[in-house]
Amino acid sequence: MASRLVTPGTVFTGLLVPALTVAGAVSSLHAQDIENDWSWKQQFACRHMPFPVSDYVAAWLGLILGVGAVVACVLVGRWIHRRDNVPLWQRWPGAVAFVCVWFSLLTIPMELITLYETYSIADSGVFLGDCG
Repeated sequence: MASRLVTPGTVFTGLLVPALTVAGAVSSLHAQDIENDWSWKQQFACRHMPFPVSDYVAAWLGLILGVGAVVACVLVGRWIHRRDNVPLWQRWPGAVAFVCVWFSLLTIPMELITLYETYSIADSGVFLGDCG
């Protein structure tokens, strides 16, 4: 069977997997930074402050991007298999997606824990310490 050229859509989707993986992990880590800033600001001001909505957005976005990386890998695998009747890793965009999706599968539990932590911290509040 003659080798077919890789289409721009396959290249875009294949390279989207590592981008979504990194963006999901960065978003989850940013949610933790927002929580830390929120707690330090409360302790410094010696008063309770409303929980930042941006923390919810960052936590949910991390999970959505991580799952989106897996979905993009599945889509590029189906396109390559349907078009060329070869496994995902036989074309370079598929190989990039295949390697990077394993990192995404490792970061999804971290993103889930960050989401859980965001909701549990929002409900519990922060100990303000000695504000006498």
